[in-house]
Amino acid sequence: MRESWKQGRTKVLLISQDVVGAKMAGPGIRYWELSQVLAAHCQVTLAAPVTEPLPRVPWRVHPLSFQKSAELDPLLAEADVVVSSGFMLYHYPQLEEMRTPWVVDMYIPFPTEGLAHYASHPMEGQLSAHRANSEMFWRFMTRGDFFLCASERQRDLYLGMLAALGRLNPWTFSQDPSLRRLIDVVPFGLPQEPPVHRKAVLKGVQKGIGREDKVILWGGGIWDWLDPLTLIRAVELLRDREDLRLYFLGRQHPFSSQVPEMAMYKRAKALSDALGLTGRWVFFGEWVPYEERANYLLEADVGVSLHSAGVEARFAFRTRVLDYIWAGLPMVLSEGDELAQFAQEHGLGIVVPPQDTNAVAEALLTLLEEGREARRARFSEAARIFSWKRVARPLVAFCSSPQPAVDRQKGYSVLFTEAAREGLTLQRARERVAELEELVQAYERGRFIRLMAWLKRVLGK
Repeated sequence: MRESWKQGRTKVLLISQDVVGAKMAGPGIRYWELSQVLAAHCQVTLAAPVTEPLPRVPWRVHPLSFQKSAELDPLLAEADVVVSSGFMLYHYPQLEEMRTPWVVDMYIPFPTEGLAHYASHPMEGQLSAHRANSEMFWRFMTRGDFFLCASERQRDLYLGMLAALGRLNPWTFSQDPSLRRLIDVVPFGLPQEPPVHRKAVLKGVQKGIGREDKVILWGGGIWDWLDPLTLIRAVELLRDREDLRLYFLGRQHPFSSQVPEMAMYKRAKALSDALGLTGRWVFFGEWVPYEERANYLLEADVGVSLHSAGVEARFAFRTRVLDYIWAGLPMVLSEGDELAQFAQEHGLGIVVPPQDTNAVAEALLTLLEEGREARRARFSEAARIFSWKRVARPLVAFCSSPQPAVDRQKGYSVLFTEAAREGLTLQRARERVAELEELVQAYERGRFIRLMAWLKRVLGK
């Protein structure tokens, strides 16, 4: 009965670059939720690192080790369409050569986030990573059949890159002048169901946080490209408020074997310690299970996401901000990224200049004095905009009837592989040799004619 239910459905293989399980970060959550949406329309297999037994779900979960590329071959053989980050080529290079339509997920804007991520490394390390990742980007952007991004800003960035690689061409343009059939927006999403508070986790439970305290929540990892330092300094300005508490929800990424503890956490902890805030005003928590995050969001009074000024922020899409929207949590955000602009336009919080300690402190006081209820009515519609079912529509449409990109079907490319470039160089050299041989022959013919004319003159005498 179960197999007959699946007959006729597209077989979709999603490959997550992040762990799935009780504790998940953004990429793992994204692929778990997209699997759920697609499972209503397609036969879905989610391949991912798995840390523990998973609940029974209406799609298949296949564990990956990232250690042997051949482990993916049986799954690729049965798939009608594959969805993954392009950087999975590092682990599974056969993705580039497969004939199956490939949806390349670029919701993490690596061209800009990667610069910020490696900025603390020595320059030679930065350049090495940039060269390797740029080559990888070139490979999957020339191979992909359909591309996903998180925002219209990101789409503009990627359209420029696709244009430079020749993917904006007469074939893709004639198929769809908007190019939405080549690249479309599928951002991070939110559950349709509102969050439910099931147990106390912070107020009156966490040592040092009382039942009546006001909690400022940093709702995600302390990554190197974010700015927890300005927030800690703002709390130091407000330490006269005995009821003020700042809680960092997670420090160590749940996929610790692949994502080591970042330098920014150490800097934040050192600053908090130096200011005498740790354990009294500032608390560093551990990563919490995905299903329990609602408890923390609903107990908090203000959510915060801060970053430094720069190009990373312009193309970022902060998934923690979506959690704040889902929970109706007023927020303080650094200006510059798309979700900060969205929050400002919809009155969901206060947007401040990057690295402005006084502005952050003032915004926190304003929202704490207002209380959560003051802005509650503005959050419901915002949450509906980002429901997973709504944001995933372009992906569902493609996976329901997957096709190779039209320019790839036609065999059209303006780019050359190394072998092709060598072949072109050889062809041009041969053409040049032929031109020189013809010139020599023409010269020799001309010399022969001149010789005959000279002999004629001599004999005529």
